[in-house]
Amino acid sequence: MTLIRCGGHFEGGAVLHRGPCLLTGDIIQVVPDRRWVSFMYSYPNFIPLNAAQVRRIVQAVEPFEFDRIYGAFHPLVVAHHGKDAVRRSAERYLRAIQ
Repeated sequence: MTLIRCGGHFEGGAVLHRGPCLLTGDIIQVVPDRRWVSFMYSYPNFIPLNAAQVRRIVQAVEPFEFDRIYGAFHPLVVAHHGKDAVRRSAERYLRAIQ
């Protein structure tokens, strides 16, 4: 297991990598359309995360191989192509906030 400090909505934000899985809590949040993830500064208040933090998160997880992403709320799981979901989702997110 590897703890990946990637920041996010708080400086100490971290995710856990183990084998083909990334356990992300709400740092990289799996959304109802389970092919995508999202990034937020405050989920309860719908405040988006800034571009620099999104890039930092993506850069931190990039060296690791993973297929599945387990988010904070069961049953929200990206079952396949998790790394691609992070990349695509970050690109979409960054376009949306610009």
